[in-house]
Amino acid sequence: MDERLDELQQRIGHRFRQADLLPRALTHRSFGADHNERLEFLGDAVLSLAVSSLLFDRFAGSDEGDLTRVRAHLVREESLHRVALQVGLPEVLRLSEGEARGGGAQRASILADALEAVIGAVFLDGGFESARALVQRLFGEVIAGTDIGGWAKDAKTELQEWLQARRLPVPTYRISGTRGQAHAQTFEVDCEVPALGLTQAGEGKSRRQAEQEAARRMIDLLKASDRPGGPLRS
Repeated sequence: MDERLDELQQRIGHRFRQADLLPRALTHRSFGADHNERLEFLGDAVLSLAVSSLLFDRFAGSDEGDLTRVRAHLVREESLHRVALQVGLPEVLRLSEGEARGGGAQRASILADALEAVIGAVFLDGGFESARALVQRLFGEVIAGTDIGGWAKDAKTELQEWLQARRLPVPTYRISGTRGQAHAQTFEVDCEVPALGLTQAGEGKSRRQAEQEAARRMIDLLKASDRPGGPLRS
């Protein structure tokens, strides 16, 4: 195990001064009482701050909404799982026999949590700059290759956020009809905001396209209603 921990430290680019931190970061609660959940809690916050700092530097002209969406993508479980696999965490995790037999070393949630715990351990061992440098090594290539314009908010997300900001329930979508033959159908979808008694229709070559179109029409209507003399204010 010591040899594998040495190799892991080489891969992540951090040599621990506090020898107990890395083994603890790699210990699942099924293995024993000295597990990684507290380090995971800490690492989650450190990761969010480090990614925020890197995005702030990389995308100087971008607004809060764009930066928030990119950060959410980078720190979600799927992204953390991918990075954990790249640095070889499955080979060094400490799991109970039952958890190991059940495939725990490959489970996305366990690996994502362990990666956050490692980041938390680096923070405790070397401070924020060491942790930020680690996050830069782990995510820097992805951040450098990110086109923030490709993370524009889609209409369904924008509508949901508009309603939630006003403490209104989220919209509902239902297929109201289809046209054409099976291989070339056009879907018709209604977007409803029951709290406001509003419905807008959309259509598209897929259900998703139709929902986005209906949502776009709804958000256009709602934004117009926010202006003086808007249809919902007159």
